[in-house]
Amino acid sequence: MGEIGVFASIVAGDTFKYYSEGEWRVSSSGKSVPIINPTTRKTQFEVQACTQDEVNKVMESAKIAQKSWAKTPLWKRAELLHKAAAILKDHKKPIAECLVKEIAKPAKDAATEIVRSGDLVSYCAEEGVRILGEGKFLMSDSFPGNERTKYCLTSKIPLGVVLAIPPFNYPVNLAVSKIAPALIAGNSLVLKPPTQGAVSALHMVHCFHLAGFPKGVISCVTGKGSEIGDFLTMHPIVNCISFTGGDTGIAIAKKVSMIPLQMELGGKDACIILEDADLDLAASNIVKGGFSYSGQRCTAVKVVLVMESVADILVKKVNEKVGKLTVGPPENDCDITPVVTESSANFIEGLVMDAKKKGATFCQEYKREGNLIWPLLLDNVKQDMRIAWEEPFGPVLPIIRISNVEEGIHHCNASNFGLQGCVFTKDINKAMLISDAMETGTVQINSAPARGPDHFPFQGLKDSGIGSQGVTNSINMMTKIKSTVINLPTPSYTMG
Repeated sequence: MGEIGVFASIVAGDTFKYYSEGEWRVSSSGKSVPIINPTTRKTQFEVQACTQDEVNKVMESAKIAQKSWAKTPLWKRAELLHKAAAILKDHKKPIAECLVKEIAKPAKDAATEIVRSGDLVSYCAEEGVRILGEGKFLMSDSFPGNERTKYCLTSKIPLGVVLAIPPFNYPVNLAVSKIAPALIAGNSLVLKPPTQGAVSALHMVHCFHLAGFPKGVISCVTGKGSEIGDFLTMHPIVNCISFTGGDTGIAIAKKVSMIPLQMELGGKDACIILEDADLDLAASNIVKGGFSYSGQRCTAVKVVLVMESVADILVKKVNEKVGKLTVGPPENDCDITPVVTESSANFIEGLVMDAKKKGATFCQEYKREGNLIWPLLLDNVKQDMRIAWEEPFGPVLPIIRISNVEEGIHHCNASNFGLQGCVFTKDINKAMLISDAMETGTVQINSAPARGPDHFPFQGLKDSGIGSQGVTNSINMMTKIKSTVINLPTPSYTMG
């Protein structure tokens, strides 16, 4: 496993340490938090249950370290990020093994996440050098009533201490998407990984440690959200929070003080299929978008809104592809693997049973063994069914038949979510009109929703989030503008 060899220092006995002031430490609480393997439903790992006092020390260390880190030359910050990215990719195998064990991510997808994460860190370093290396020079006479007696120099400066909280489904990639922008911008960063995914995140943090980042610039605390969650998010030293998850984000936004927030809180991504759509293309994207990683993705296709005239053909094509999905353990690279927790599986089953009770057509027999739920397509879903509105985060996909495009747009916009959506049509004019009408942060035309490439803007409307992600947007969000104004005794004009 990943804890041996270069990662030996991050574990004590059977429990992984937390990272503070450049050292791997054991919590004074003497307690640990178990991480349950979704496949075996037995404890796979344990992590430290950090105390509030330890969180205080981490925050104080981060605040002190940030002051000197902000004075580190930009090229040097980028150099360290490039080094961390290389180390991360060099150790993709042991980290990927952790992803397989603690979140049941298929082995091939786990390895891809690590490589993608390394690429993201490097890209962020390159982009940061350019964004942060430029400023603006403004002159006062561009505004009415002024002569050229003032020169204004603006630049981007760090916010201070950034708190990053990634989700279980991409505990490495969605961690570095927060870490890299924060660090290149001159912030220090405190990471609170999800319980499921914490060990993978700790391995990733060790790669930054090996790269040689100064003590306190990056820290990682683990523990129960009930004990340190609010304490972290409401900590007076925190200057910015980047969070990816669910309803917890809404609660955080209501509690925190006046600091910048970057949040992505889930979606009910709608897929609208018009009569003229390429149905083979649509079916492939529906299956890929709806069932990849067992549907446990914020950008998964969550509801298909298909025109009645082509619904039968589409359902047949989707069913054929669903029937070819492999089901089983993540070690075997199966398409459908166990969902992350038993409570998640129970929630998904509740949605399925509600749909059954209210008359949905089951295209497959519902089957579940422990946390493993077989892929299920539900046809003829109606508006009064929970699955029509709620996010299952599992391998269950509802199909709603619509009589016109306006009906599909209305359903999409009636949702409290607004992350992404997609439309399949050969008519680009219709596609653009529908895209403009859909109340979502992104609309994909003739493709399933997706977060990447990682430098694309990524944002949600309504309950799907606050702010925008993507490398450039994240760097800008984790900085603020500083202006210096030079006042001249007399107007000055070039070549005057």
